[in-house]
Amino acid sequence: MKINENQRIGAVNPYKKAADAKFTQNVGKKDKPKDQVEISSEAKELLGAQTVTRTEDQNKRIEDLKASVAAGTYQVDAKKLAEKILPYLK
Repeated sequence: MKINENQRIGAVNPYKKAADAKFTQNVGKKDKPKDQVEISSEAKELLGAQTVTRTEDQNKRIEDLKASVAAGTYQVDAKKLAEKILPYLK
């Protein structure tokens, strides 16, 4: 069996060479760059618009529902539930 071009062994993994070169460049550096996130003013405005102010009646209704669910006395109206789910099944 004859093997040609035995000098090509170093070219097998060029990605390793690139990673090694990058590693040697970063040897002197101690700190890695930190990731940063900036939220635009438009996004902050949209976030503020999402906050919903509830009336006292709505807050009382929510608290009553939470209490009935926690106590296990909340009853689901199957007919209303079916009416709401039906359009999504069509």
